[in-house]
Amino acid sequence: MLDGDHPPNNNSTNGFNVTDLFSPLLAGDLSLANRIVMAPLTRSRAGADGVPTEIMAEHYAQRASVGLIISEGTFQSLPGKAFDGQPGLVTPAQLAGWRKVTDAVHAEGGLIVAQVMHAGRATHPDISGFPVEAPSALAIDGETRAGGTKVAYPLPRALETDELPEIVETFVRSSQNAVDAGFDGVELHAANGYLLHEFLGTTSNMRTDAYGGTPENRIRFVVEVVRAVVAQLGAGRVGLRISPERNIQGLIEDDPVDVEAVYGGLMDALAPLGLAFVSVLHPEPAGALVQGLRSRFGGPFLVNTGFAEPTTRGEAVAMMAGSLTDAVVVGRAVIANPDLVRRWREELEENELDFSTLYAEGTVGYTDYPTYDDTKARAAS
Repeated sequence: MLDGDHPPNNNSTNGFNVTDLFSPLLAGDLSLANRIVMAPLTRSRAGADGVPTEIMAEHYAQRASVGLIISEGTFQSLPGKAFDGQPGLVTPAQLAGWRKVTDAVHAEGGLIVAQVMHAGRATHPDISGFPVEAPSALAIDGETRAGGTKVAYPLPRALETDELPEIVETFVRSSQNAVDAGFDGVELHAANGYLLHEFLGTTSNMRTDAYGGTPENRIRFVVEVVRAVVAQLGAGRVGLRISPERNIQGLIEDDPVDVEAVYGGLMDALAPLGLAFVSVLHPEPAGALVQGLRSRFGGPFLVNTGFAEPTTRGEAVAMMAGSLTDAVVVGRAVIANPDLVRRWREELEENELDFSTLYAEGTVGYTDYPTYDDTKARAAS
């Protein structure tokens, strides 16, 4: 079911009825109270051991009024760690840390799923402690940060065909770990130039086995991962994130015919599974590509337009009014406004985002953004 019955709501902006943005959504086993979804947002606040911290529990709990929280990307194996300060879903200590986060979100009435990812070639041995692995031995032309220092991306080791089942199994284990730690489900990360995405792209995948070459072969590994996690958790707890034409971290998708073949074929393969959702990051939600993928998937479809520019309330309302998505995935506005749902519902002024604190340490720019009531109280004192 994509749209449940709900009472009328006469709030409107620029002629758009905003009922749909604040109405419930059933996405697989997930019952969202509204259709504002917190995007997976890298904030680098975990400890060096990948254990979520106390302030992470506070940060996520503050934002529990959104319909669904997607956690920041979490590594599913030690070689899959992408950056310093990234949390994991591997060790008992990491799972115990996440349990504090999920308990805090649930205590506030929220839903939270874990974004599960493998960095692929977008990491460095100084970050993960392991050789970098990828579909092919093709390095990213660029730099990352390791231990506070910029380092060039290394040449990755191409995964052997007989190694791929174990990589699939790491996604299954970490996804089960996420549920054991209290998450309501998982979002598998096949976007932004990380491992699953790397299998899809021609500039990152030059394999000659059954996992390279044709679009059908390049989607194979992603489909195998999704099916394996679904077999473990059930389809209603599993979502997938994609970013066609994102063109990031050396993964360039500039052939429209190939893009349509790869992502259309992926949606065709996933449609029968009954996933909780697919989330797409793309700046043109009304375009033929996004709407074609939505039609071919046929299930709950989430759209995130805000990367170069943040998603605004007006854009979110317009997307829902135009039936372009089933829910709107929002990043920067949720960072700066823990009570964003109320602010958007009541059309209240929003906090401004402090970009300098996005990847810093501690509570500043993380747990200290005021709610609307906090701001009013401060102004009155």
